Amino acid sequence: MSKTDNAPNLATFSLPFLWPLAAGAAALGKGAELYAKNLAFLNEEIKIHEGLRPQLATANTVRLELRTMTLRDYSAAQGLPTLVVAPYAGHSAMIADYAKGQSLVETLLANGLSHVALTDWKSATDDMKDLDIDNYLADLVVAIDDLGGRANLVGLCQGGWFSAMIAARFPEKVNALVLAGSPIDTQAGDGPLKRMVNASPPKFYEELVALGGGLMRGRLMLRGWKNMHPEQHYLAEHVDLFEHIDDPAFVQRRETFASWYENPLDLPGRWYLQAIHSLFMGNQFAKGDYVGLGRRLDPKAIRCRLYLLAGEGDDITTREQVFAAKTLFGTPEADVVEALVPGGHIGLFMGSRTLKEAWPKIAAWL
Repeated sequence: MSKTDNAPNLATFSLPFLWPLAAGAAALGKGAELYAKNLAFLNEEIKIHEGLRPQLATANTVRLELRTMTLRDYSAAQGLPTLVVAPYAGHSAMIADYAKGQSLVETLLANGLSHVALTDWKSATDDMKDLDIDNYLADLVVAIDDLGGRANLVGLCQGGWFSAMIAARFPEKVNALVLAGSPIDTQAGDGPLKRMVNASPPKFYEELVALGGGLMRGRLMLRGWKNMHPEQHYLAEHVDLFEHIDDPAFVQRRETFASWYENPLDLPGRWYLQAIHSLFMGNQFAKGDYVGLGRRLDPKAIRCRLYLLAGEGDDITTREQVFAAKTLFGTPEADVVEALVPGGHIGLFMGSRTLKEAWPKIAAWL
């Protein structure tokens, strides 16, 4: 028997004294539909926040397993490699290889770069709590050497100052440098992240690390990021999901994003405090005072070709923090490209428009 056969025959309720029964039958049907929708919504909420894990979109091979990262190689091609240095700021490298048709790695490969690799940073474990920035720079050097000793570096967000430090410490290892949404001068501009960092005393960050048992826990950082836009994360996104719970394409997009965003990485406490105190508060790299791998790092020692990409609406790394590299570095002005694109921070790395319009130009430039 079909569902239609089970439905009440409203013709039966044509007499006035039976109208209340008709109204009740209709309400019962809508109630069952609402119950099913609520149940689907609750199950999806649990899945999104607890049941998904990041997955890279493009086929790759593991080239190296290091303590801080997995070096992923996307091609067996020889020649000058392009190493995408993913952010190490609390989320996985999936941001650089997000989804089929929406992947920075895929875009670079499709636009003439035959050898692309990616730093897939690992979540810190308890035995990694005392690792510092030097440990990560050293592994990055190992990765470049394993790729042949010289590479194009594409630094995304925090991966940008990693890359710039390598270019300052070992100029011969970097052929060209792309900095996308990278905070080089952390005190430039007047973005909300800069204000938040400067408004909190150093002890605040130390207490966060102590709360995490010597690690900066990703879950704590995730709450902080969400609190920058509470109306979006605590209300709007849940309403949107409920309203579109019957749309498989919408749900799939939400699941893909959640698999990345809702699974933050833990960071070594020493690394985190060093970044906060020395780089974000002290701005030591921009000033030329930062010591990395035993040497003071002079930004003027960076003379390779330089491409700077910033987002108009980026409230994590403002355009001023990115474009400051043009004057801080030693690259000749003729070898510097600046590009300002629509959108915010995350959109720089996995926004459909930026991947379609900006990154093919960068690939051709490389």
